[in-house]
Amino acid sequence: MPKIIAIVSGGMDSVTMAYQFKEQGHDVHLLSVDYGQRHRKEHKYAAIAAERLGAVHQVADLSAVGALLRGSSLTDPTVDVPEQTWNGYGESPNIVPNRNALLLSVAFAVAVAEKAEAVAIGIMADDTASVPDSTPEFLGSFIAMERLATAGYAHPGLDLLAPLSGLAKSGVVTLGERLGVPWTETWTCLRGEDDHCARCAACWERQEAFTAAGVPDPTIYQERKQ
Repeated sequence: MPKIIAIVSGGMDSVTMAYQFKEQGHDVHLLSVDYGQRHRKEHKYAAIAAERLGAVHQVADLSAVGALLRGSSLTDPTVDVPEQTWNGYGESPNIVPNRNALLLSVAFAVAVAEKAEAVAIGIMADDTASVPDSTPEFLGSFIAMERLATAGYAHPGLDLLAPLSGLAKSGVVTLGERLGVPWTETWTCLRGEDDHCARCAACWERQEAFTAAGVPDPTIYQERKQ
């Protein structure tokens, strides 16, 4: 089966994607990217997923880039992590503009070196409302560019996969349940503390996804401590 370089942060979506590829029999290679984000806790869970799946896991160190990406709560320590969600381009302080393009560029370079047939990213349907570089138009343009950039060096059938792009986050939970994803071995919270904070936008989305899917949420949240 094709070898796939899967961008896996350690969050629910990307880990579920990795489990799906493994179930399908692919040779999946997990790639995490340190782009100078607020915390790297997710990467521990990406490593756990790789171990469970018997897959390679590597971390690309682009940490110096984070200092240049001002204005986002994910990369700028002067921007507080807000406790609400946003919809619409240009509105959310939780978005790092062009981040997917950055991650994909690294992943395609790895794909060339590894002679992989595809790169995969865990974009969901919900992402397109506020993340411009997650839209079908962006993905189509990006793979067209990469086929030009890597011509003669990459696998001739090089492709870009986004297998979760038609799913809401609740759909990801439903899929992950079928695949046996251990949800306590995924990380969502933007704050990166000992437990999920239950208050940031990412935690709200996680809780709402389990509720909408009708699946008990096993996550330990700070507000649920006795």
